[in-house]
Amino acid sequence: MTAVSAVRTVGVDGDAPPSTRDPRRRRGAGWVRRTALRAVALVVLLVLWQILAVVTDNPTFIPSPGAVWDRLVQTSTTHDGTRGYSGHLLVEHLGVSLRRILIGSVVGVVAGLVLGLVMGTVTWVRVVTEPLVTFVRALPPLAYFSLLIIWFGIDETPKLWLLSIAALPPVAVATASAVNAAPATLVEAARALGGGRWEVTRDVVLPHALPEIFTGIRLAVGIAYSSVVAAETINGVPGIGGMVRDAQRYSQTDVVVLGLFAIGLSGLLIDAVLRIAENRLVPWRGRS
Repeated sequence: MTAVSAVRTVGVDGDAPPSTRDPRRRRGAGWVRRTALRAVALVVLLVLWQILAVVTDNPTFIPSPGAVWDRLVQTSTTHDGTRGYSGHLLVEHLGVSLRRILIGSVVGVVAGLVLGLVMGTVTWVRVVTEPLVTFVRALPPLAYFSLLIIWFGIDETPKLWLLSIAALPPVAVATASAVNAAPATLVEAARALGGGRWEVTRDVVLPHALPEIFTGIRLAVGIAYSSVVAAETINGVPGIGGMVRDAQRYSQTDVVVLGLFAIGLSGLLIDAVLRIAENRLVPWRGRS
């Protein structure tokens, strides 16, 4: 173990006492209670939804849960000679959007990590780029999507650029803030033990910054996902956002609601995967 690694171990892992773990039975009971509470909340929501649908008696305004379920079946199968929605199954629409979100998020996150790391370690770069990053973060996606279409056309390129630009600022800001907030005593101790700039950054600064960086990544993916409808407003079929946009034009509210559920549920699944990765890769979060 190098001297810098020793500083990192003490600084990140710390001397925090081992956490007291609840017995398996208690954890199992807590999981059952949480699951039961969520199931009850879901049933209550469905009942209220059905009541509102009956009271309004206007499927264009509020479709019933049954109507949305029927649309789920229709868009997931070949029904009356029609395959899914606009010739594509629901899973295909969702898969295309997820591919776009994956590519855009990866590009935006990687670029944001590099930019944030430089901003956090080089003062003049932070002074120059911080206003620009803040400016881009404040812009709604539709504000610059038209410009991207003029530059890159109406195919996949402007959509991927939109999602990448939307995902970059949260990661850059979180990374720069976390890197800049690294404990000065640990950094100075690592340098005193012979660590160079790269060693100090790798072994001390980054481990300390990783929890906040992961928070920025989760925010970035969420923003990219929420921007998919904007990204698919032009030539977005197949795509879940394009499906929602197309259904809105024809007042197919049940399809719109189904698309929103697909986006929301898949977004919850993606966030859960990111949280699991964070717990595995940053086990010292909250104990530094």
